Amino acid sequence: MHTDTERCVRAVQSKDARFDGWFFTAVLTTRIYCRPSCPVVPPKPENMTFHPSAAACQQAGFRACKRCRPDTSPGSPEWNQRADLVARAMRLVADGVVDREGVPGLAARLGYSTRQVERQLLAELGAGPLALARAQRAQTARLLIETTPLPMAEIAFAAGFASIRTFNDTVREVFALSPSELRARLPKRSAPASGLDATAPRPGGTPGALTLRLPFRAPLNPDNLFGHLAATAVPGVEEWREGAYRRTLRLPYGHGIVALTPRPDHIACRLTLTDLRDLTVAISRCRRLLDLDADPVAVDDQLRTDPCLAPLVDKAPGRRVPRAVDEAEFAVRAVLGQQVSTAAARTHAARLVTAHGDPVDDPEGGLTHLFPTPEALAAVDPAALAMPRTRRTTFTTLVSQLADGTLSLGVESDWARTRARLLELPGFGPWTVDVIAMRALGDPDAFLPTDLGIRRAAQELGLPSTPAALTARAAAWRPWRAYAVQYLWATDSHPINFLPV
Repeated sequence: MHTDTERCVRAVQSKDARFDGWFFTAVLTTRIYCRPSCPVVPPKPENMTFHPSAAACQQAGFRACKRCRPDTSPGSPEWNQRADLVARAMRLVADGVVDREGVPGLAARLGYSTRQVERQLLAELGAGPLALARAQRAQTARLLIETTPLPMAEIAFAAGFASIRTFNDTVREVFALSPSELRARLPKRSAPASGLDATAPRPGGTPGALTLRLPFRAPLNPDNLFGHLAATAVPGVEEWREGAYRRTLRLPYGHGIVALTPRPDHIACRLTLTDLRDLTVAISRCRRLLDLDADPVAVDDQLRTDPCLAPLVDKAPGRRVPRAVDEAEFAVRAVLGQQVSTAAARTHAARLVTAHGDPVDDPEGGLTHLFPTPEALAAVDPAALAMPRTRRTTFTTLVSQLADGTLSLGVESDWARTRARLLELPGFGPWTVDVIAMRALGDPDAFLPTDLGIRRAAQELGLPSTPAALTARAAAWRPWRAYAVQYLWATDSHPINFLPV
């Protein structure tokens, strides 16, 4: 979008928050870059240039606006609605792969050469993978500087910087302030009010809790989003407590517990981590879980073109697709849920969690375990699984292929290739593959025409109810059929459609 100068200028002049994260405005006279909704008086059009990423602005010598804080805007919806090389690379960068494995590791996961990945990212985003990862580290550093009392050396380490000097230079270059000056600008207030409760988590040390605000593009309807997560919660791994969805997280350097609470203009996020180096990854996975980088206006405008869907969209706009923090976990749970009720699926999963999950301590609630890894589940005696023989075969085949790497469901997955691979597995039909594509892979166009709830809703709304006819009608909803599924499901009185009390 950043190449459409006229459209970008209009968005900046109207301070349209819908475009935050889609592009960034760099002001030639001040050498500052902003989000489109920046509250300051817009500069003259001839003094504006537009960039596709914060990293590109930084590469061009611009520093972040201290007023609108462009580094805290929602992410671009492009990276969660596409499955090409650039989108897959961006999802991996957000998941911290460059910091952990370097650019060669990023390229290896994508199946391309380092040079190909760098060239394509530079062409579309104006910055290579190292610059993108550097911008992300700067954002994490600012978050820790402003919300914790941690020493700067520990913040540098936790944010992924290789040295204190690099940390200082990067923060000063991006924000035009030193780390100490950033912290000194904060108003004096108590620790809980500033976002820190008790002690901050230290790398490899004592865990603590951070409170954060996760932004999103309005509107956001939390009913089906949190209703689905609460209604399908696996005991010990997930729970709904005091208005928040809570769950355990398995992370690269340790584990964590997150509590996510819907608010009118943000999602309140409370994170407890055993290692602060996991902060960026944890935030990225929580945003992905709640589909917070979606563009609800574009989605709803498309679905409103169908007169049968328009009343549903107008009644409760901004529905999101509940996704997953762990793709392999969701695939296992999808198999456990085949042809059984939601309650039965939760019971099956809870038994596996108790027997094979890693225990965790949760002094603030009732969470007890991390969901078992594919390696742990692959070692389970099939005879001990309380399920029909055919589903037992489906389960054991899935976890063994996930464990040995034959099948990968990570954020770098090619959606079409992964669908084809899943369909080759015994017991995997279109419904199971499409629900994994929708919830785990994040395909915004995944569709479930054979789902009983979808067919029932279609019949009530006057839509075709046979799978073939409904699929043909749904062609007009593309590329947002996964969101149409949420609106169709919402016609039922199932608990997944209601925000828990």
